[in-house]
Amino acid sequence: MCASGAAPGGPAPMLLALGGLVGLIAGLLTGGSVHNLLAMRLRWPVVVVAALVIRELEIRTPLGGAALGPAIFALSLAVLLAWAAWHHDRLPGIWLVVVGIGMNLAVVLANGAHMPVAADAIHSGPAQLRQQGTFAQYVLAGPDTRLGWLGDWIVLPGPLGRLFPQAYSPGDLVSTVGLAVVLFLTTRPTAKKKTRMGAITTR
Repeated sequence: MCASGAAPGGPAPMLLALGGLVGLIAGLLTGGSVHNLLAMRLRWPVVVVAALVIRELEIRTPLGGAALGPAIFALSLAVLLAWAAWHHDRLPGIWLVVVGIGMNLAVVLANGAHMPVAADAIHSGPAQLRQQGTFAQYVLAGPDTRLGWLGDWIVLPGPLGRLFPQAYSPGDLVSTVGLAVVLFLTTRPTAKKKTRMGAITTR
């Protein structure tokens, strides 16, 4: 969590961006091409953008204090999960992202549409969470927390912790690795393209 009061975990946008960048660079360095990535035809990509924007609004606007705020947060997770699963045939490795989002959705649904945050991971987080026990879609973990091990409790060590000071869930980390795998694999030539190139070479 940032000293400035950033919400714990959030949608982990910066960590996801790092995972995607690592996967992209690894793909390019091992013979992949950006053209292969750009050639991907995604279905309704605006759905992903909308779901991520809604999650940001939960943290940064009064929407987080609305009675329906947590339910909207849970719905955005479900939408992201469904979209990722829908693309299992187009994005190799996307199943890892599905698993990560599913882990987050499971703990959120088990705790009344809130993501539990470990007490030792909120020391520099928003005052509302420390004082009231809830903030936007987050709730302070306690004895009644269900599936607490899937909540936000992971604080990255060393330099990574300074770059990404939020608390993360295991699902966030799985999703990040998954996105790295997806971008790495999508830069690679598909089997169909390889076959076509091989046929051209042998002519």
